[in-house]
Amino acid sequence: MKFLFVGTNQENTGASTHFVTLAQAMEEAGHQVGVMTCPGGLIAQELARSHVQVDNAMFRNAYDLRGYARVFAVAKRTKPDYLVGNFGKEYWPLIAIGRLLGIPVALFRHRIPPMKRLSAYLLPRLAHRFFAVSNYARQAYLDRGVPAERVHILYNPVNTTRYRPDRQQRSTILRTLGIDDEAIVLGYSGRMFAGKGIFVLLEAATKAMEREPRLHCLWLGDGPDLKALRDRVAALPTAHRHRFAGWIHDIAPYYSAMSMLAFPSLAPETFGRGSIEAQAAGIPVLCSNIGGLPETLLPGVTGLLLPPGDVDAWRDAILKTCEPSFRLPMGSAAREYMLARFSTIVIATQFVGILTDS
Repeated sequence: MKFLFVGTNQENTGASTHFVTLAQAMEEAGHQVGVMTCPGGLIAQELARSHVQVDNAMFRNAYDLRGYARVFAVAKRTKPDYLVGNFGKEYWPLIAIGRLLGIPVALFRHRIPPMKRLSAYLLPRLAHRFFAVSNYARQAYLDRGVPAERVHILYNPVNTTRYRPDRQQRSTILRTLGIDDEAIVLGYSGRMFAGKGIFVLLEAATKAMEREPRLHCLWLGDGPDLKALRDRVAALPTAHRHRFAGWIHDIAPYYSAMSMLAFPSLAPETFGRGSIEAQAAGIPVLCSNIGGLPETLLPGVTGLLLPPGDVDAWRDAILKTCEPSFRLPMGSAAREYMLARFSTIVIATQFVGILTDS
């Protein structure tokens, strides 16, 4: 099949990473893929590593006529079998262009907050395929009146070649961070925001460190509560066992440095991409039992589901995962689970199957 993906979002979001990985997955599966995106953004930078054909475009908003003209011209010239969109400002332009050219449109929705009433009603009905990225998200759309037959589920794909166990990379990263090879590293990657559960995780990790001297914390990311988090860490007697690496563009090598990844969100997540990336790298995950996160792991096999905000439960889970006899088999199972359920070839096959199912 021939696809034209349109995504001019410049932000470093999970939706942008999904857009890139899905486009690459379709190209790797043997399909012809073109992408229209803005130069210099995350999408353009990531796709520069692949063989996907990239054209420049920009939608400042849904009324940007220059964006319409640019996408219309490329779609008319390349004649794709499907137009694919990930971002709200391009939903209506793709619907309009698809109707004018007779090209079906597939739209992905990554957020739970409702669209404007008219868009929420019409877009799932006008798109040929409308996708949620988790059962949790799908149910939220159904609860707002979208017909069940109009909402399909396609999980985020993960590149299991890029995200994989790498012992040599682990040693290199730990050495760079000044952490001993024998350390047990609890990782967090994401936005530094209280709603993500970072302060709950800090409290739980601090209690766990009192009983496990090898335990260290690696904090990756940026956000409005980063300074408050660093200030709290600085006041702890275990401050020397915390590392802040900031926002990392290519996080893949850093998963290898972790012994476990924590996803301690207090508010529902639509999915939880970091969970599947870490598991693909052979790292067990500790996830809040909320939103779409439970769909990213096999509880008790590839990771643990924990009550959001329960410091003692998180402390106990961290300590349990510090035990090699528990952690190492879980990491191996996590890698196998990702290969079978979330790898690019699996998701690409499912995507085509949904698109061609009459």
